Formats: sequence, C-alpha cells, structure tokens
Amino acid sequence: MSERQRRSRFRGLAAAALAAALWLGAGAPEGAAQQPPAVVSVDQVRMEAMAQTVPVLGRLVARRAGEVAARTAGPVARLHVAVGDRVETGDLIAELDTVRLRAERDRLAAIVNEAQAQVERLTAQSALHRQELRRFEGLRDSAAFSQSRFEDARQQVIIAESAIGTADAARLSASASLRLAEIDLAWASITAPYPGVITLVYTEVGAWLGVGERVVAMVNDQDLEVEADVPSSRIETLQAGAQVSVVLDDGTEHTAIVRTVVPEENALTRTRQVRFTPRFSTLRKPLAINQSATVELPTGGGRDVLTVHKDAVVRRQGQAFVYVAKDGEAQIRPVQLGAAVGGRFEVLGGVGPGEPVVVRGNERLRPGQAITVGGAG
Repeated sequence: MSERQRRSRFRGLAAAALAAALWLGAGAPEGAAQQPPAVVSVDQVRMEAMAQTVPVLGRLVARRAGEVAARTAGPVARLHVAVGDRVETGDLIAELDTVRLRAERDRLAAIVNEAQAQVERLTAQSALHRQELRRFEGLRDSAAFSQSRFEDARQQVIIAESAIGTADAARLSASASLRLAEIDLAWASITAPYPGVITLVYTEVGAWLGVGERVVAMVNDQDLEVEADVPSSRIETLQAGAQVSVVLDDGTEHTAIVRTVVPEENALTRTRQVRFTPRFSTLRKPLAINQSATVELPTGGGRDVLTVHKDAVVRRQGQAFVYVAKDGEAQIRPVQLGAAVGGRFEVLGGVGPGEPVVVRGNERLRPGQAITVGGAG
C-alpha cells in the first residue's frame, strides 16, 4: 500500500471515529449500560475470497415459449383467452366446432358395432360347422360314414375360421378409425401445454383452422434464464455449475449458476452464448422477457479480504458502524467499507478477524448497552 493510500485510510477512519463520538454524545442516553440486556445474534468477522469481475450485458429469456397450434381441423367455436391472460397447464384456450367430428365419431362407432356383430355371427357359424364335423367323426366306424362328406365338413370349418379372421381384422381397423376420431374430438379443445402468459392471438371465432395452424403464442415467464454473449477469452472461467452475480436493470443483485456454454462461436463478435440459471430473491418490478441483466464474470484473479455481514452495518450521519459483542456489552466501532462480497462487505479497518459483530437486534442498540447473545446470524 502506498503512503497516499495509508493517509487516505487514516483520514477516513479518523472521520468515522469523530462522527461516532458526536453520535455517542448526542444520541446515547445516560445510563445506557444500565438498560436491560438486549438479546442479539452475532456473526464473526472473517476472511473471504473476493474475485475480480468484469460486467457483460445479458438478457432474460424464457426456457419455454412458442406458438400453440391446432391439432385437428375445424371452425373456431369459442375463444377463451386474450393477450395478457395468464394460463396454467391444461387451461382451455379455444374450442373448435365439434358437430362434424361427433358425427364422424358416431359413424365409425356404428361400423365397429357392425364389424363386431359380423365376428360374432361367423363365430357362431364356425361352431355349427365344428359340431357337424364332430358328428361325422362319430360315424367313422359305421356304414353311414361318408368320407367325402367328412372332408367337406372339415373344409367348411377351415373356411369359417378364415372368415372369422378377416372379420376380426375389419373390426380392429374400424376400432382404430374410431379411436382416431375420438382423438380428433378431444383435440378440438385446445389447451395450454405449460403455464405462462398469452402474448399473441392469431385467430377469432368463426375462423377455419387447419391442422398445424397457429392459435396463440405464449411464454412461460416463471421459468427464466439469463442469456449472455460472452467473449471467448472469458469462457475458460465459466464451467457448468459455477456461480456468478447478476444485476437486473432495477438495481437488484442476484446469484446465478452457469447451466451451459453453447459450443458455437460468433465469427463476427468472437463471443459464445452462455445460459445462466438465476436464483431471484427480492425484485422491485415484475420480470419480463428480454429484460436487461448484467452478469459479473470472474476474471480468474482474486484476493482474500476481511468481511462483515451486511446486516451488521449501521449507518449514522453518513458513517458506517458495527457493534462488537464483547464482555457482555455492545461496543460500537466505526468501520470503513470496501466492495460487496456476496452478502457481506469488505471492511478496511475498525474490526479484526474473528470478532463477533451484532447482525440481529442492532437497530435499537446503544453503545455500552448490556447484551445477551441468542444465536449466530
């Protein structure tokens, strides 16, 4: 550290100490030490690894977004959504007119019944031929036995069984056609394939929809990722599962995990697309697709810094203080803060490693007040 930096740090700490003294003189009530012990939680001052980062501009993208199409043909009878409506999986979006589809279903059902009746008739006929064949077999040792009539009866059984097979195949074909008609009838009710928001409506009541024609466009705004075009020179620090910091355009900071680095490089910008899975906490406004997000990428270098929990910092008159729990009382210390390190602040002076600082219950503390530590922060 240069001489100028040491002097600057000394002046900052001196100013903080002076502000603390003024605050103590003006705001601390007499007999603070005689107040009932306050129950507080503490967290130790500790060393943290702080990596150097570089910002890369990204955007929010939906993992599931697209158009919902008609899976069967027909005129639109009812439309249940409008642009901006939120739907859940299985919610009804539109209904096609089903008069023709129901009539086709009923026609095929009748064909199935007819084919079933034909199978049953031929089965009964085959049973008669078998019965006659058994009668001829019983006469084999008598003078009334006729070999030619016996052979004719056996052939009739073979023909009857073949006819049953043909009729049963026709029944199965008719049943399959009926099943397809029932599927078309079910598909006449167009539902949401996943939860989301309707962004476009492509049709209207009375319009004819063919198979595959667009009905609505929707996006799942509850399952978002951060997408960023990262310079190829920075890719080596981004392994799947690595954690980074993401700052939204509303100023809120969140953590995100590297999900994947797309193995395709833009020849013009020499960047690669990286997808991050965010863990959103407190938001100041609703999220939106294509909302900007700044990803803080680690540069590889880093250093160990002394840190305190963010909840330990109390600000008065533009200065930062912490309460150190020592000998059963709250000792106020002015501190000089540096950069944020996750949920902590780098501290440049005022406290030492391992000292317990108050993180819960410090809002109403007074210097020298008796405290009881109720748990770790």
